[in-house]
Amino acid sequence: MKTIFKKPVDFDRSWYVIDAEGKNLGRLASKVAQILRGKHKPYYTPHQECGDFVVVVNADKVAVTGDKLQSKMYYRHSGYMGGLKETNLSEMLDKKPTTPVEKAIKGMLPHNRLGRKIFKNVKVYAGPNHPHGAQKPAALEI
Repeated sequence: MKTIFKKPVDFDRSWYVIDAEGKNLGRLASKVAQILRGKHKPYYTPHQECGDFVVVVNADKVAVTGDKLQSKMYYRHSGYMGGLKETNLSEMLDKKPTTPVEKAIKGMLPHNRLGRKIFKNVKVYAGPNHPHGAQKPAALEI
């Protein structure tokens, strides 16, 4: 098999809008990550940025199963001794409603320079409105 090398000019990059209302967090994030990587395209190559742009709306209405609203924890550290802070999913959805979706998507992308570059192609909004109407994004049902 030969590796396909396409120039970035040859990529046709589309915009998609995904409504997260009532969707499971992990399933939504995995589908968005696949679209961002470009795995749905026939000329996908793992070392190039060939994916599309994704706009996620209604991120504050994402669904989780079981007791994850109370038991799923998000951790951060201040850098000082004993500076570990923890927040559960329900508090995170109240304070920063887009963060759980962003963290789930970012965790499913490569953890390198390419992943950081690809993550800039996703825009997450808490409400139903977004400022990307000029790109004429297509609605994508998951």
